[in-house]
Amino acid sequence: MEPKNNKKTIRAWAFFDWANSAYNLVITSTIFPAYYVAITANAKTGDKVSFFGHSFINTALSNYALAAAYLVMVILLPILTSIADYRGNKKIFMRAFTWLGSLACCALFLFDINNLEFGIICFALAAIGYSGGFVFYNSYLPEIATIDMQDSVSAKGFTYGYIGSVILQVICLIFVLSPKTFHLTSGSAAQLSFLLVGLWWIGFSHIPFSVLPKGSPNAVPRHSNIIKGGFIELGHVFNKVKAMPLLKRFLPAFFFYSMGVQTIMLVAAGFGAKVLHMDTPGLITIILIIQLVAIGGATLMSRLSGTYGNIKVLAGVVGIWIGACVGAYFTTTVTEFYILAIIVGIVMGGIQSLSRSTYSKYLPQDIPDTASFFSFYDVTEKLAIVGGMASFAYIEELTGSMRNSALALCGFFILGLILLFSLLRAEKAGEK
Repeated sequence: MEPKNNKKTIRAWAFFDWANSAYNLVITSTIFPAYYVAITANAKTGDKVSFFGHSFINTALSNYALAAAYLVMVILLPILTSIADYRGNKKIFMRAFTWLGSLACCALFLFDINNLEFGIICFALAAIGYSGGFVFYNSYLPEIATIDMQDSVSAKGFTYGYIGSVILQVICLIFVLSPKTFHLTSGSAAQLSFLLVGLWWIGFSHIPFSVLPKGSPNAVPRHSNIIKGGFIELGHVFNKVKAMPLLKRFLPAFFFYSMGVQTIMLVAAGFGAKVLHMDTPGLITIILIIQLVAIGGATLMSRLSGTYGNIKVLAGVVGIWIGACVGAYFTTTVTEFYILAIIVGIVMGGIQSLSRSTYSKYLPQDIPDTASFFSFYDVTEKLAIVGGMASFAYIEELTGSMRNSALALCGFFILGLILLFSLLRAEKAGEK
């Protein structure tokens, strides 16, 4: 195993975020939601669409699709990460999910209103590829950085992600804002953006794939059945997690505030398009502001954590998120939405980066089964997305308003904040 804090390795690792964050920005946050709402809008039916014979509100259907995709990953990831640790081949899994996600994005080039089912399936497969690759990417953090460097290295990864995704977003924005210049329609410009995301994603992923270690097996293989070996490894890690008081306290807190954070990130563009009737350029501008501000937010939170400690900073950030949810409920103008976007951007980068490094710090250092440990982190996050997206979609269908869904997210943040205070007391009491 090569020494930690190697600059070349850390830079290559961060480039994976550069590569796949383009999906998160273009597909889940800006161009795809705007394109999807535009092609499925139907005032006569209340924006209802038919999916394999079942009727859904258009935005609720896309939210349900994401929830289903992440539910699949909740089931698969603990098994796959255990196998990866047991066999020492986590980079193979990381590569496989990357190809799945990038090819699904490329396939969205063919998506229009005439093949809604195809588009929604590709949308879900892209989410599976993104989330699957990310868990193995996250698991490299304790392998490549010492505990004192993990906050800054984690922030570096998110910073690379924000910068890379903004660059591709700007490229896509050129086509979307001036489609006739390139002999395109507004729809085909959006479709071209989906293709560019897939190519960008797989292209830049070759940088970390060529540099990062493949992983080391944590046991001498004694079983021909790798599934059995994976479950054995999963059981070992689960027992270790149960014996770590701080880790056990952090995961529930992370779960509840992630229900709010991840849901807001995934529905922000749809909220702007449907509730405030913003056009695609306006939505893209909003998300670009969030991304650019998030770069500073990730760095700021990393520095604040060195002064005040990770949990205090996380608690403060969650408090700001509660205010953002209330603000979303009362937002009626585009200007107010821009102000809200700046606030969200500051805390979005910080809470993601700091959550990852906090979890990494609570792990035993120099362990071989990092993928399995990080599967607990990622499964917690994916379950939070499933719960958050499903509740958001259900409340919208029940009440007919996304505003009510946004306000309901406050409850998740409040529960997360209470659990963070409990964790803070445990830290002060000297629990390990």
